[in-house]
Amino acid sequence: MQTDAALLSPIILHDLFSDASLLARQWETFRKGIEIHWIYKTPGGASAALLKYAPGARLGRHIHAGYEHIFVLRGSQTDENGQHERGTLLIHGPGTTHSIHSDPGCIVLAVWEKSVHIFPDQATAE
Repeated sequence: MQTDAALLSPIILHDLFSDASLLARQWETFRKGIEIHWIYKTPGGASAALLKYAPGARLGRHIHAGYEHIFVLRGSQTDENGQHERGTLLIHGPGTTHSIHSDPGCIVLAVWEKSVHIFPDQATAE
């Protein structure tokens, strides 16, 4: 994982629609039922990661300080705007809030301009 804001060389992720490519990555626990594979991370700033939701996993209401881009690579996830299937790109602007759940499970590519704040009463949402 790259942790410096200034990348010295490009990060290249191949074959993101391949189950083998996605599942072979190193995952760590992010929230209950959600694992994360960091691509790069800048404290308080820009970050990118793959998020893997187990079937039925939920992420509680959170607010975006900057833009968030979500690209659904596998499965589907649902928020207040509907169900989003594989191949969907979602862009949430600064100041927007939503919560997420994935009944079938999913893997998404998430790119954040700035940190996301999960509301305290939602941090352990199931």
